[in-house]
Amino acid sequence: MAETRRVRAAAVQIAPDLDSLAGTMERVLAAIAEAAGKGAELVVFPETFAPWYPYFSFVHPPVLTGAEHIRLYENAVVAPGPATEAVAAAARKFGVVVVLGVNERDHGTLYNTQLVFDADGALKLKRRKITPTYHERMIWGQGDGSGLKVVETRVGRVGALACWEHYNPLARYALMAQHEEIHIAQFPGSLVGPIFADQIEVTIRHHALESGCFVVNSTGWLTEEQIARICPEEPLRKALRGGCMTAIISPEGKHIVPPLTSGEGILIADLDMSLITKRKRMMDSVGHYARPELLSLNLDNREAPPLRAASPFASFPAESFSDETLAASHRIRALEDGTLDQ
Repeated sequence: MAETRRVRAAAVQIAPDLDSLAGTMERVLAAIAEAAGKGAELVVFPETFAPWYPYFSFVHPPVLTGAEHIRLYENAVVAPGPATEAVAAAARKFGVVVVLGVNERDHGTLYNTQLVFDADGALKLKRRKITPTYHERMIWGQGDGSGLKVVETRVGRVGALACWEHYNPLARYALMAQHEEIHIAQFPGSLVGPIFADQIEVTIRHHALESGCFVVNSTGWLTEEQIARICPEEPLRKALRGGCMTAIISPEGKHIVPPLTSGEGILIADLDMSLITKRKRMMDSVGHYARPELLSLNLDNREAPPLRAASPFASFPAESFSDETLAASHRIRALEDGTLDQ
């Protein structure tokens, strides 16, 4: 009999640094090192953990959130960029697969983005949440179908969705049909209250059962001091407590280790990959239990850029332009390479 393949997974529940991206990245890198020291081969962080989840948008009306939204822009992650290079270096140093949720800045728009780094440091997946939820629509743009993709990594076939994307059964099915072995779920944590934690648990356990895969879920944490800083109004602070359900679920829908629902910590669990076959032998939703001649999914997985050019833009010698035209050309180039945003 073939030797059972096992993967040691770590789900991280820690608080961000609400002052700077650099501060949060220090915590990310420290957690990667700590998890790797415990033998982890896969390390998962919460939704948009870097620099921080936009909690302010949940407890304050849009007219009062301008300054915090701008601050989020100023601290957001550019991918690729210095923050992603630091994570890639850590993944390579410790030989671990890392999944990090970030606020990604692409010129004038922020996105809720999930980054999957392989154990050699390669960025295997950069996907954007396809539909921001409720208050989040004032913060982030929408992703496209190109991110609904399962990627091969050192720990197996990995897919990812963020938060309420798990309430979109077709998005989940798109990953299931690509035979994901380990599903990464990321939620903000410290939000809505205990009912949110209950909903998260139901959602991730159901996906594990339906997909026949492991689910590694990470939620964030806020300290009381951070809650008070985000929300000076005491009656509203209850909206920023609870809602934590960091957990690691087997293909049989069971917690492999007790979940982490409060405080900071790192869950460690060994994934027995033979349980995937054991589950799918009974019920394979995209195999012998499917009826594709009756029900199937159409997925447009093309990128959706705002500009599709039939041919490259022409370049001409600088001396052939007037000063006004040359200035306009420099401005366009600045827009294209991002220097104008800086």
